[in-house]
Amino acid sequence: MLDVAPMDEGWILRHDGAALPASVPGCVHTDLLAAGVVPDPFLGRNEAAVGWVGRREWTYERTLGPLPGGHERTDLVFDGLDTAAEITLDGRRLGSVRNMHRSHRFDVTGLEGLLSVRFRSAHAEAEAVRGLLGERPNAYPEPFQYIRKMACSFGWDWGPTLVTAGIWRPVRLEHWSTARIARVRPVVTVEQGLGRVELLVDVERTAGRAGLALSARAGGAETRVEVVGTGATVLVEVPDPELWWPRGYGEQPLYEVELTLSDASGPLDAWRRRIGFRSVELDRSADEHGSGFTFVVNGERLFARGVNWIPDDALPSRVTRERYRTRLAQAAAAGVDLVRVWGGGIYENEDFYDACDELGLLVWQDFPFACAAYPEEQPLRGEVEAEARENVVRLMPHPSLVLWNGNNENLWGFRDWDWERPLAGDSWGEGYYLGLLPRIVAELDPTRPYAAGSPWSGSWDRHPNDPAHGTHHSWEVWNRRDYTDYTLEVPRFVAEFGWQAPPAYATLRRALPGEEPAPDSPGMLHHQKAEDGNGKLARGLAHHFAVPEQGFSEADFDRWHYLTQVNQARAVAAGIEHWRSNWPVCAGTVLWQLNDCWPVTSWAAIDGDGREKPLYHELKRLYADRLLTLRPGPGGPVLAAVNQAARPWRSAPVLRRMSVDGAVVAEAVVEFDAGARAVARLPVPGELRPAGPGEFLVADADGLRALHFPAPDRDIPYPRPRFDVSVAPGRVTVTAHTLVRDLLLQADRLTPSARADRGLVTLLPGERVTIGVRGWETPDTADAVTARSALYCVEPAR
Repeated sequence: MLDVAPMDEGWILRHDGAALPASVPGCVHTDLLAAGVVPDPFLGRNEAAVGWVGRREWTYERTLGPLPGGHERTDLVFDGLDTAAEITLDGRRLGSVRNMHRSHRFDVTGLEGLLSVRFRSAHAEAEAVRGLLGERPNAYPEPFQYIRKMACSFGWDWGPTLVTAGIWRPVRLEHWSTARIARVRPVVTVEQGLGRVELLVDVERTAGRAGLALSARAGGAETRVEVVGTGATVLVEVPDPELWWPRGYGEQPLYEVELTLSDASGPLDAWRRRIGFRSVELDRSADEHGSGFTFVVNGERLFARGVNWIPDDALPSRVTRERYRTRLAQAAAAGVDLVRVWGGGIYENEDFYDACDELGLLVWQDFPFACAAYPEEQPLRGEVEAEARENVVRLMPHPSLVLWNGNNENLWGFRDWDWERPLAGDSWGEGYYLGLLPRIVAELDPTRPYAAGSPWSGSWDRHPNDPAHGTHHSWEVWNRRDYTDYTLEVPRFVAEFGWQAPPAYATLRRALPGEEPAPDSPGMLHHQKAEDGNGKLARGLAHHFAVPEQGFSEADFDRWHYLTQVNQARAVAAGIEHWRSNWPVCAGTVLWQLNDCWPVTSWAAIDGDGREKPLYHELKRLYADRLLTLRPGPGGPVLAAVNQAARPWRSAPVLRRMSVDGAVVAEAVVEFDAGARAVARLPVPGELRPAGPGEFLVADADGLRALHFPAPDRDIPYPRPRFDVSVAPGRVTVTAHTLVRDLLLQADRLTPSARADRGLVTLLPGERVTIGVRGWETPDTADAVTARSALYCVEPAR
């Protein structure tokens, strides 16, 4: 039987003549950090102080052998090497590699001695390839498109420049004889109550033509076939399998599949995975609105409630199975049902996709191409094909995976970012996205759809980012306009949109030691990577609030910090409420972004220390099965009842026209009937429409509330907020005596470990809210004073 021996121990890192302990999996940065050679690059402006690390060569070493006997063959297997490296054993060259996104296998039978993995600087490798192939346009200054490595290692508009190197995924020895299972391609289908698991198996032999057999089991069924040559197909049919569904639509049953390779002496090798039975289609058909982009799972059409995922750490080898599970469970708890793995990152490891399988999170997987013109010549083309073939097959078992996507923004970039003229006919990636990659997916994984890119309208006859066709990225609003402009169009599928805000206060304090934060303090500016990011934050606030323009005091900073987080949540709400209320024309929103890879001002809902911003809690409302919203319309406000549940939603909401001092000016009860997976829209009666900035509209139905304020906050004559605070173990209760808009408990201001169970809430006079708090000791009622100091709300303009 194949014997696997992990090779994670005993490595050293050579640094200036010294031998430092090395962790495998890991990277140079983590090893240097553990040895005290470099400061933490996530703190202050230390990122700049470690820039030299990415421009050096690095060598990892350990002793190999003597190897145990009793096997005909021993392979040294690296699941991931980052990125350009030469591997030698006892001075003998085993090979060289230049791709972070694939695995590598070397025959080391009978060999022993000093095993050395020497990494060339990724900067140097990329610059050498650029010199060979010529310049290509790029949205960022670093040459990341010339090397098959995580692009955002070279920095992004939310990430640091930390150009890693190292053995970033596990390494092992595989001892085997006669034959082994080299590759398994599982094609899983279900039709008319019959589940089919077709296993297309490649076998590697040591020598000879010994008789081999493959047996497979799944769902209580079993099949056995003889192996002829180096491959065979094993079909297992499972009658009446339970279907795998995305969260909110059903359960996520998973079936164990076990494949065993044997000869006359017994088992030689085994392959085990979990699969799920489900069908997936992508409806891109034309209609009166353009051409759609609607996911259909098990025949059910979905509005995708999505988030974009970036690597959860700028040093990705640090992301553990538990961390994946925590972050993805946070997504599921917020109502998310689709996660897009963005193309400037990586193919995540099995732990990520296992968690998505279990949580019912659909996965949209980008191939790793983003925001640049990618050469299609060698040495890159062969690497692109090899990595695509390996990863398509590797991820095929996962029922959560529902889409392969060719790239992020490169088709759009060619059209709109002035690429065509400087390229002057040179290759730039189109051959990958419209040729090579769709052929690979069609050949290897025919059960899943492929999209050429995001955004992509489906044809060069239309603008790549045409909102009426396919996927759309909505960035003009954040970059140049007010978030109310989200309501001006109804894209068919919004694959990216978002609004920035700083991280939680405790995250800032940890990340900027010794610095009193201000929007333009040195550390704050260093942890703001977006072009004119602070300017866009300021202009976004100015549309709605009166804020100081300069000379921030500590109190002014606290107010700015709170208001930017409010603005982020409101901006995202404006988009999602509008687009969800226009289902089925719009069939999905994918927020940019769920997570951060370090402490930074960004578009994330969860900051780099794992703390939830107010936006995260707002997603729970926005992505719930039932959403009540008051939308602006050409004839006045419209009440929309969005029902993504399987049962109809019939209700009689109470609508109140109120003054900001708490008086009810007018009131009415209306009725709606929203069918299953449908939207009901009702015009608000004329007598309930607010008469000016001193009035607003409230709708309540079945525990849900919608609010409509007709004017920017700076023009609303809010009363000075008055409320009482009481504290008990695990909770803070606030009772309002006036209108209290967008009340927020920043629990991490109580103690860095504290977490609140809700975000922004608006209270009418006399209403009460209880906020659950974890991680904060509350021994007596005197802590009400402390709790009050961590409570913020919108106040009248000064």
